[in-house]
Amino acid sequence: MVQIISFIIIFGVLVIVHEFGHFYFAKKAGILVREFAIGMGPKIFSHRDAEGTLYTVRILPLGGYVRMAGWGEDKTEIKTGSPATLSLNNQGLVTRINLSDKQLDQTSLPINITSYDLEDALEISGLVLEETRTYHVSHEATIVEEDGTEVRIAPLDVQYQNASIWGRIMTNFAGPMNNFILAILVFVGLAFLQGGVVNYDSNQVRVAQDGAIAQAGVQSGDKILSIDGIEVTNWSELTEAVDQSTSTLQKGGSLTVVVETADGQQKTFQVTPKESDGAYYIGVNPSLKTGFWDKILGGFEMAWAGASRILQALKNLVFKPSLNQLGGPVAMYQMIGQAASDGVYSLLYLMALLSLNLGIFNLIPIPALDGGKILMNIVEAIRRKPLKEETETYITLAGVLIMVVLMVAVTWNDIMRTFF
Repeated sequence: MVQIISFIIIFGVLVIVHEFGHFYFAKKAGILVREFAIGMGPKIFSHRDAEGTLYTVRILPLGGYVRMAGWGEDKTEIKTGSPATLSLNNQGLVTRINLSDKQLDQTSLPINITSYDLEDALEISGLVLEETRTYHVSHEATIVEEDGTEVRIAPLDVQYQNASIWGRIMTNFAGPMNNFILAILVFVGLAFLQGGVVNYDSNQVRVAQDGAIAQAGVQSGDKILSIDGIEVTNWSELTEAVDQSTSTLQKGGSLTVVVETADGQQKTFQVTPKESDGAYYIGVNPSLKTGFWDKILGGFEMAWAGASRILQALKNLVFKPSLNQLGGPVAMYQMIGQAASDGVYSLLYLMALLSLNLGIFNLIPIPALDGGKILMNIVEAIRRKPLKEETETYITLAGVLIMVVLMVAVTWNDIMRTFF
């Protein structure tokens, strides 16, 4: 149960943070956001703000989404002959088009819609008592869809494609950007949680409880100056010295470790390393930088290190393609379950890495992803004119097809690796 709850929370946070980036900058760019949803499936709560955006909470706690008005994002489609009811204001303008039988209004006007233009002319026509009538539609009118969801109509001036090119680029980039920001904040929080960030540039150590060096008498905060005569000034040299000095060590043998204590005295200890899986350990960890700004900077450094590993993995994937290097929802579920069993720190660390991964992956220039949309925005900026709607639609569909095939293949591979 803990594994399931952890998966839902982490997956939900990553997606909602990502979608909130699109949502916020779409509004800043003048794009109508028709709905911002938390979860999937039937809605259990909804609220509409003054600008007409519908905020919903849906029954399945799996991520969320943003509905932006415009081609390639979200358009209103009404079948010819659909029964509906119209709400009109005192000026005779339609303020509400109800296509659902879930929200009945006895004061509204029944109509069978024969034609409509809710983008340019803002008109709707249909049969009222067997007579064809045409009504003008308010720019801020809403439409109740068949499932009962009520959203704003989308006139051309508030659609995605009519926003400025830089507004669209920022809207598309904002999702990955939010994932990067989340990862950095989590890493900074982890630095504070553990009391500092690892200092690999020092020979000062933290001593593991019941470790070999602790049993010899070395304490946390002491500096290791040498191991079996090999000088040590930082963590890298310390690990190399342990490897080198234990390469010919006989079972039960000891190492001569020279230490500078916290009060400045030099002491020599005989340490018997502990062996595990063919490797020897003396029981020390790097010291921590505990200053406030050290923790802040350390969070950024952890984020950069994580991003570098992800980029290296992508590079390897390009030059040596293999499904085993990819993981889908099944692999993600397993990783989160393992991290949850290891404690809060491991769970948060994994969430930060997954957030980085989501941000980087979405910037890959595949048409269905944010990176593909940004690429098309840049092409439009260079050409100084947009791509044809049909061309952009075909490119996007190709990208969606690629992503669907890849997701199916990765998920199937995860299942085979896990259960067979």
